Amino acid sequence: MRPLIGITMSLEEEKRFTLTKYYTEAITQAGGVPLLIPHLSDERLLQQISEQLDGLLLSGGGDMDPNFFHEEPHMGLGPVDPLRDRTEVQLVQLFIQQKKPIFAICRGCQVLNVALGGDLYQDLYSQKENIIQHQQKAPQSYATHFIEIKQPSLLAEILGDQMIRVNSFHHQAVRKLGKDLIISAYSHDGVIEAIESTVAPFILGVQWHPECMTSTDFYAKKLFSAFIEACQNLAVFKTTE
Repeated sequence: MRPLIGITMSLEEEKRFTLTKYYTEAITQAGGVPLLIPHLSDERLLQQISEQLDGLLLSGGGDMDPNFFHEEPHMGLGPVDPLRDRTEVQLVQLFIQQKKPIFAICRGCQVLNVALGGDLYQDLYSQKENIIQHQQKAPQSYATHFIEIKQPSLLAEILGDQMIRVNSFHHQAVRKLGKDLIISAYSHDGVIEAIESTVAPFILGVQWHPECMTSTDFYAKKLFSAFIEACQNLAVFKTTE
């Protein structure tokens, strides 16, 4: 049976949930069943959702409210959606409690870090010096800058390489790490490009957008295949209990 993967969404103009097709396509191509999760304030509903799913994909999107890491808003901060932030933070905590896989992309990587007590650069370009372009002007599927992958790490095990090129669409980034997280990749300007758990078999956050690259990029396909395999193992275990 294919594993059930919950995917979080953005909310536009406070009335329309949105998600690019790349996320659902990447999940189905890798062997999963995508299910979209709306923003919810009812913790009981989130608990029920988390119990039914085999994995969580935290999608990209807008900025995170700095209130969640106890900071005042910076001048470079963009639009925020506090209900989305609360929903995703609670989902991360529920999935960790249940020892279920989490794959966090771009904004999702930042949410994962904050949910575990870390913080963020609210605006890289004004808060960190000598950085490269992290909001690329090239097509979404085109890899524009290198990242260096630390070994040993889950990311290195999945990708089988020490340096790859990735795409990039962000102005926020992980700063101080959350509890039980390690850095598994940097860009050459020192920006954190991937984080992962030291206490769970598959909790991985990447700062780039592999979902946009699965039709052309070998490494993007590997990431989604590894995530679905981890979720599949959990789904098989559930059916044999």
